[in-house]
Amino acid sequence: MNRDPLAHVRALFDLDDEVVYLDGNSLGAPPKNVAARVQDVIANQWGRRLIRSWSEGWWEAPERVGDRIGKLVGAAPGQVVVADSTSVNLFKALIAAVRRTDRSEIVVDAGTFPTDGYIARSVAELTGLTLRPVDPEHLTVDDRTAVVLLNHVDYRTGRLLDMAALTRRAHEAGAKVVWDLCHSAGVLPIELDRLEVDLAVGCTYKFLNGGPGSPAFIYVPTAAQAGFHQPLTGWTGHRTPFAMTPDYAPDPGISRARAGTPDIVSMLTLDAALDVWDQVDLREVRAKGLALTAHFRELVEDLPGVGVITPADEWRGHQVSLRHRDAQSLMRRLVERNVIGDHRPPDVLRFGFAPLYNSFEDAERAAATLKELL
Repeated sequence: MNRDPLAHVRALFDLDDEVVYLDGNSLGAPPKNVAARVQDVIANQWGRRLIRSWSEGWWEAPERVGDRIGKLVGAAPGQVVVADSTSVNLFKALIAAVRRTDRSEIVVDAGTFPTDGYIARSVAELTGLTLRPVDPEHLTVDDRTAVVLLNHVDYRTGRLLDMAALTRRAHEAGAKVVWDLCHSAGVLPIELDRLEVDLAVGCTYKFLNGGPGSPAFIYVPTAAQAGFHQPLTGWTGHRTPFAMTPDYAPDPGISRARAGTPDIVSMLTLDAALDVWDQVDLREVRAKGLALTAHFRELVEDLPGVGVITPADEWRGHQVSLRHRDAQSLMRRLVERNVIGDHRPPDVLRFGFAPLYNSFEDAERAAATLKELL
């Protein structure tokens, strides 16, 4: 029997025990404390304090919540801010990375999550650079490359890339690197500062459980902040936003990565959800995630008509992706039986394991249901 040092953490989440929820890699489950905190935001902070709440903690929330996420991705305080969406932050990061470059190309992960590819193409069109898709396993970078955009964990297969080696390879060629952490933040220990990553972005509604549409984050290391000239020079990134001056002067620190007014209800929902991370060790989360996915893989890899496309070694995130010719229909039938994963066209079944609330029993129930349907 698998030992589960995080079994007690499941009690912190509002989950239906009749449901096996294995879609935390798309939308994390809500921690129990979130509802009361949101009610306080609406009834008291907004309802009673009204506009006074902006000077009672709201205005600084993007940086304060950013520092909480920074602890999970290996960033010292003052280098992560929560703002906007992943797509918007990626646009900021890529434009800043190629501004005033004398290089001619942007390299992008050929299997990237679609929004990353769309944004990278837009940046290439706006700047006149060439977009070159590559297989990260065979990354080639040279003196033409301005920036490399990579997904730390592949959203379709669950493959985990070697951040240290690929960052080093980009830097050796004089290129910058932008990492998308959407499927790795809250999954494993990340060391952005130690690995000297140039820029990183990520969402908060997956393994960080921030809720649907919760704001994303962007990492800009302290040493790079003075040169981080992002294109969305909105008022909240201004050095003195309430001076209302006609000229834009960016904040000297991480706040320059902000653009518009923050979504306070979603921001403070995320803040509440992050409380569960104060009670766990990310190394234990990673160990359990690897054990959960290995256990599930053992139970399903010999099922008829099923092919596992997630790596069997430790170079994977916390998901197991299977191929089956009737994947869409099969996932619909699984959901009807209260086993919730998701389908990615044309033939991929994804099962995302969130170690904070998923159990080994969940893995066994999901595998048994899948076997019955097959």
